[in-house]
Amino acid sequence: MLHERFGLQRLQRWLLPHRDWRPFPKWQDRAGWAAVPQSLQDLLLQAGQDRKDYAYPALPATLFLDYMRTGRRTPFQNVNYARRYALVDLTLAECVEGAGRFLDDIVNGIWTICEETWWGVPAHIRVQKAGNTLPDKHEPTVDLFAAETGAMLAWIHYLLGEELDSVSPVVRPRMTREIAERILDVCRDRIDLPWQGNWGGRRVNNWNPWICSNWLTCLLVLEEDPQRRAEDVHRLLQTLDRFVDPYPRDGGCDEGPNYWGRAGLSLYDNLELLYGAMGGEGDLFEDDLVREIGRFIYRAHIDEDYYLNFADSSAVVSPEAVPTLNYGVRIADPELEAFGAWLARRQDFLRAGFEDGTGVKKPSSLGRALASLFPLRNLEEAAGAPPLCRDVWLPETEIMCARDRNGSAQGFYVAVKGGHNEESHNHNDVGTFVVYADGKPLLVDIGVEEYTAKTFGPDRYDIWTMQSAFHNLLPTINGVQQRPGAQYRAADMQYRTDDARAQAILNMAPAYGPEAGVEKWKRHLVLTRGEEVHIEDTYRLNKAPQSLTLSVITPCKVSWETGEGTIRLDEREFVSGRISGSGQLHFDPDRFAPRVESLPIADERMGPVWGAELFRITFRCIRLEAEAVCKFAVRLQAPAS
Repeated sequence: MLHERFGLQRLQRWLLPHRDWRPFPKWQDRAGWAAVPQSLQDLLLQAGQDRKDYAYPALPATLFLDYMRTGRRTPFQNVNYARRYALVDLTLAECVEGAGRFLDDIVNGIWTICEETWWGVPAHIRVQKAGNTLPDKHEPTVDLFAAETGAMLAWIHYLLGEELDSVSPVVRPRMTREIAERILDVCRDRIDLPWQGNWGGRRVNNWNPWICSNWLTCLLVLEEDPQRRAEDVHRLLQTLDRFVDPYPRDGGCDEGPNYWGRAGLSLYDNLELLYGAMGGEGDLFEDDLVREIGRFIYRAHIDEDYYLNFADSSAVVSPEAVPTLNYGVRIADPELEAFGAWLARRQDFLRAGFEDGTGVKKPSSLGRALASLFPLRNLEEAAGAPPLCRDVWLPETEIMCARDRNGSAQGFYVAVKGGHNEESHNHNDVGTFVVYADGKPLLVDIGVEEYTAKTFGPDRYDIWTMQSAFHNLLPTINGVQQRPGAQYRAADMQYRTDDARAQAILNMAPAYGPEAGVEKWKRHLVLTRGEEVHIEDTYRLNKAPQSLTLSVITPCKVSWETGEGTIRLDEREFVSGRISGSGQLHFDPDRFAPRVESLPIADERMGPVWGAELFRITFRCIRLEAEAVCKFAVRLQAPAS
């Protein structure tokens, strides 16, 4: 779509000359930086002051090798990121103050990073011929964080320019050379990196637009030759099309809402950079797919910080506020614009500053920080509210979301997914669902633990969070769970809605291998607004099973009376200030025997979301039949007597 829409000849006509492209105020533009709200200036200056005389930490070879030896990603990444966070803080502080006080510290950071053998992280080195070991300087490759580093240095080059020469005249030429060799030349000459989409494998994910946005930044900042500038942008657009062209027309991000920030929002970054670099020519923000991709983030919103989190996404997300708002402005979507303004107020952006998309108070990148500061609309007066859509149906992604009424979190929220088991960041979860009550979690999707080598290796589905047995009411038949792979999918998914009900119907049988013996497993999930969520499964196996279990995951306090068919799910504070919903789960006690177990959580990624433990209620079938109908219902909690 993109490279055809723009075309090389149009790019040659439309791209502004290098000297005329001024997306943000440079250091010398004191009036431009003075326009930043004083509260944000104070925050940025304090962050830089806290980094004054910063000692950039070492990155020894053994720290890089720790990933190969242990599978842990964070020891190296924490040190690597610390260098870059410090450099961004110092750069923004220098631009705000404009006195040259931070320049030595900035040059120390630039020089330190230019001395790194490779700008990526150990988990991504495996594409080099040497494999999973130390990086080979003679085979430069571009991963997410190499591209991020290149763009960060390009923006510093753009912002500070001649001021860096006052420290040493060799700094800027070194930056230009390193970015060219590590990013621009690699992206120009190689076509075999997985994120480029030329290898005939699965559909590219967030890596593609994320890297392209940083590649484009490096191009626009540093490439002065107009012919090469146009040719390289055209090549980049061909690469970006491998993300855009196969993207579901419903805009659904199968990676989940926290990855939307580096998938859909990175697509926006690319289009915004192009829009400015071409002086407003070739506007693609009116394209229907671009609009649908933007809308996904509020369609996946449940309430407060809770979002629909199928796949590796977290249930708690903090989207970057101002870029989200700006996306809404560009596509003329008042709901997305209002959602972004609401995020900015919720995050207290004008007084507390940036959030990186995970709730951490720091900019996710220097480019996103600049795009959040310029132009900064008056958020104090911006009307903002989450849309809280009553009904959402994504027919290609096969996700249904519904709630009791539009614009309100009160009552039930339910979402169910079909799809297949080779989605990006896939879990084996065809047919799973979540239920929230009054905006609080009741039956949940666990999410994912801290990434390790195993997460994206051949043993991924040995991890419990990835397995169908740890998703809501997905059957395990004779010990057999769903399989990974695109052929293991939902069949015949249907959707219906009206003022009284929202319904999803799908057959989960194709998600299982032949050893499970499933001929049909038809799930019919109905939200009767204001009353209940009803799940009715009609199944047929090729013979009576020896064992059949289903389970649900909840953060609630669980209790029931033996022999009764009602489980109480009571409110429970599972994280400080975060309370579960409450409700009742009804089942047939003549067909199922329930058991509850604790799922301890010691993981640094899941702990802040779910606390020290979740609970798994397992339903063991005690009437083992080849054909049957199983019914469950979720209702709001009746008052205790």
